[in-house]
Amino acid sequence: MPLTPPQLDALTELINIGLGRAAAILNEMATSHVKLVSPKIEVLSLESILMGKGRQLDASLSAVKMSFMGTMAGSAFLAFPPESALRLVSLLTGEDRDSPDLDSLKMETLNEVGNIVLNGVLGSIANALEGTMNYTIPSYQEGTLKALFIENVNEYDMVVLAVAEFSVEERNVHGDTLLILEPKSFRTLLTTIAPEG
Repeated sequence: MPLTPPQLDALTELINIGLGRAAAILNEMATSHVKLVSPKIEVLSLESILMGKGRQLDASLSAVKMSFMGTMAGSAFLAFPPESALRLVSLLTGEDRDSPDLDSLKMETLNEVGNIVLNGVLGSIANALEGTMNYTIPSYQEGTLKALFIENVNEYDMVVLAVAEFSVEERNVHGDTLLILEPKSFRTLLTTIAPEG
């Protein structure tokens, strides 16, 4: 569903605040400076996602999932194309891209990154709602974009898609931050952050 400009601006600001907090934490664990921004936000339905909208539904992803409940309920994902995932793990751990240990470090490292990024975004939203949310432990999974959505999105859920740009050592890694919200939670969020929208 299209958002009004005030709703889109408010949502973008909230997510960027959360990503900024996450970047500050990632900088403490990385040997290089990490910049993390979300230049583009979209709100989509399951139907529009499965119609493609320019996305490669059969593309493989490395993803971290975290469910949440409380003031809002739903699931959040941080998802990377496999090459971006390995590049990020290499940059954060200092392991060479050709290291045989890199693949074994991937799950642990991405779970930690997902925990930091998703907590940052969800925490920013919870603060704006002046509410509380409980989170599950992040879980790592691999699969296609289509499978991820079919397994986790119901017909009436709304998906907030933020394309996250990780910039480490002037090298960019692209990932998607996905918030899957029940309709009631989505309405609560919009009416709180942009009541005149």
